[in-house]
Order: sequence, then structure tokens, then C-alpha cells
Amino acid sequence: MTGTTIPTNDGSLGLATPADADTLAAVHAEAFDHPWDAVAIADLLSQAGVFGIAVKGGFILCRVVLDEAEILTLAVRPGARRQGLARQLTRAAGDAARSLGADRLFLEVAEDNMAARGLYADAGYVETGRRRAYYETAQGRTDALILVLNLCGDASHDAPVALS
Repeated sequence: MTGTTIPTNDGSLGLATPADADTLAAVHAEAFDHPWDAVAIADLLSQAGVFGIAVKGGFILCRVVLDEAEILTLAVRPGARRQGLARQLTRAAGDAARSLGADRLFLEVAEDNMAARGLYADAGYVETGRRRAYYETAQGRTDALILVLNLCGDASHDAPVALS
């Protein structure tokens, strides 16, 4: 996927490039207790199969490998939450992953992140696995739920898949 740098003020979606890493890292730092730095984000965006979609106040990074895709991170600034940005970004990421040949889109979400779990449930994601004590929190560790979204419309992809 090729594109331009992220939008600055009109609210439209744009493709992120490694040149946007500082801006994306600043958003990530506001959104997470353990943020990714600009070097890590630029490195990801430089890798084959990785794409980023951004809108003022948030972004999503994804990776496509063969017929599977994964959401690497989704970050929305606290002041921009509850305005539909995450929904817009996840929908755009699914469309982009499908256009790149992915049949399924995976992600990991903290079990205690009820807002994110609601977003993904509303979008049609289903739980397919669990990673015990995956995320570090102020209260200790919490499990990650592995969720999957069928992108191809084939009912055979709706059932949870075996993880290797």
C-alpha cells in the first residue's frame, strides 16, 4: 500500500509512513501505560506487509502475511475517545487487510479492557484463544484474549482456528 502522510486537521483517514512515527508515538504515549517509541513504530512501518491508517487523534497498525492479518496496535488519544475513531480505524483496517488478500483479522485485547472488547464484539470479532498473564498492569498481570474477524464472508472462517 502506498499513500501520503497522515492527515492533520480535516478528520479524514490517511496512510501512515515511517516519517509519521514521531506523531504516532506521541498518540501512543497518551493512549497506553507502556507506549511504543517512534523508532519501534518507524521500524514496523518499514516492514513488508505492515500498514498504518491514521486520523487526527488516533491510528491503527496492522500486518498482513499471506491470508491472515493482525492488528498490532490501535491507539486513540483520551480526549478523542467515544467519537467513533476506533470504529472508523478498525473498519478501514479490515477493508485494507481484505484488499491485501487477508481472509481473517486477528488481534489481542486485555481481558479487563471492557471498552475495547465492546468495540470488537460490535464489529463481529469472536474469541479464539487466550494468552495467560500477557499484559502488565498496575494491579499485576492480565490475560490477553485473542479475537478474530472473518473478512471473506465464508462461514467456514467463522469458527475459531487452531493456534500454532
